Amino acid sequence: MTGDLGAKAPKYQRIADELRREIKEGVYRPGERLPAESMLLERFRAGFPGLSLQTLRNAIGVLRGEGLVEARHGVGTFVNQSRPLQRRSRFRYGRAREDHQLLTSHLRHEITDVEHTSPPERIALLAALEPDVEMLVRRRILFDKETGKPQELGASYLPLSFAEGTLLEAPEVVPKALFLCVEDLSGKRYARAQDHWRWRMPSSAEAEALQMSPSRAVLHLVHVARAADGTLLEVSESVWPADSIEIIDEYELPASPEGRRGLSDV
Repeated sequence: MTGDLGAKAPKYQRIADELRREIKEGVYRPGERLPAESMLLERFRAGFPGLSLQTLRNAIGVLRGEGLVEARHGVGTFVNQSRPLQRRSRFRYGRAREDHQLLTSHLRHEITDVEHTSPPERIALLAALEPDVEMLVRRRILFDKETGKPQELGASYLPLSFAEGTLLEAPEVVPKALFLCVEDLSGKRYARAQDHWRWRMPSSAEAEALQMSPSRAVLHLVHVARAADGTLLEVSESVWPADSIEIIDEYELPASPEGRRGLSDV
């Protein structure tokens, strides 16, 4: 075992650090079963005399909470095979216009709820909405088609001026990308968008729905889309386990400061 066995970190944390390192270095590959608890106990007792089974299980629990491994009842603990989801915000709309598919057609969509309601305070603030304005909200959960595991929680908030009384009120997946349906119904085209990213801890409901440890962070996106004339077309929010998504932002660097909308803090 590498590292300083005399370090002050708890035993379970040092064992978790060692197993995490080995997973990242490929000692245990995606889909591979970790050694049985009895074998791990024998191995780590060389560095931690008297190591208890509960301490070992606490270490594995840390890795499970991080999404690195998963326990399969009666079988053992396996290294997760999930690859990070990639989001390229700037190219999502163009791709969907070409094939008319859902923006995340590689995932299975399930609409969990549709209702008229006022959006949460943060959504209203970021979209510059009037207090207590009522909108149509479509809540969803997205699953990996191969493993069946939940990958993303989301919701879309749509103005009632064009969404009320339409197919968007049905608790069903729409036949093409939602924004294309919105364009058809509103008569306006998505022209600009603003993304607000936030790293935070999940609510208990989010952790349960995503089948993740409540000690594992999530990434929360609020996406505000408008027409060229400034008309609000959609506010969508998405929540992912933070270690399961990779954000890729590709853009040209301006030659001059003209057209700046604001200064960056970081």
